Amino acid sequence: ENISDISLNVTDCTQVVVPEEVFFTVAAAGILENLLILIAVVRNKNLHLPMYFFICSLAISDMLGSVYKTLENIFIILCKMGYLTRHGDFEKKLDDAMDSMFILSLLGSIFSLLAIAADRYITIFYALRYHNIMTLRRALVILAIIWTFCAGSSIAIALFSYEAATVIPFTILFPLMMFFILCLYVHMFLLARSHAKKIASLPTSTVHHRTNMKGAITLTIFLGVFLCCWAPFVLHILLARFCPHNPYCACYMSIFHVNGTLIMCNAIINPMIFAFRSPELRSTFKKMFYCSR
Repeated sequence: ENISDISLNVTDCTQVVVPEEVFFTVAAAGILENLLILIAVVRNKNLHLPMYFFICSLAISDMLGSVYKTLENIFIILCKMGYLTRHGDFEKKLDDAMDSMFILSLLGSIFSLLAIAADRYITIFYALRYHNIMTLRRALVILAIIWTFCAGSSIAIALFSYEAATVIPFTILFPLMMFFILCLYVHMFLLARSHAKKIASLPTSTVHHRTNMKGAITLTIFLGVFLCCWAPFVLHILLARFCPHNPYCACYMSIFHVNGTLIMCNAIINPMIFAFRSPELRSTFKKMFYCSR
């Protein structure tokens, strides 16, 4: 909010404000959709697989992002109405808690995407040994390590967010992890292309290969949507830290609310992509709706 005030003083760009009705509608839709994914996986025992648990981890991250932006918007509204101040001790602790939730959501999404990419890689190229490599217990251990690391990192970064030494590694981590995941997918598709000719004479293997590649394409779409929705906000953090008084930087920061809305749109798009491309999930949703009726 302080950065927004500065940007208005150093640039002629008009602050772009998303209507509160639209903001809260998008947030509620994102929370409900991801909650539906979690309920579907819990209720259907056929979905109790490492792959779907990693998807649930991504759904939880998306929910945290929507909750964070909702609480932040409520906090700003209360400040404007005079119920809260911007520089009080309670408000500072509340702001640190929300920042920690935001960082947890971002880190959780990144590492969940990394776990999904690794799981898909093993599924495609080590299909015969997949169930020995990626057991359910091992997947749960991986998720426990991911969320423990993300929780500790989010608290540490939120407490020392005003230090450049904290902001720089955090912002570098985002493109670094995205580049690593992208390289993994490129390597995956190149190997799959070379293996396609070798398994063309095996009908069952071809069907299995096509199924796995369909899953890889789905996760690639996940990655693209994640980049489009989160990258503008991460760029906003960098500009707010290193050039808040520059007119060009301040002009970009005038679309702060739009960037925040993009994060919540990511929480809406991800469940739609996976639900529409997963027959098992579609079947589970139908059963859930029929039972509710």
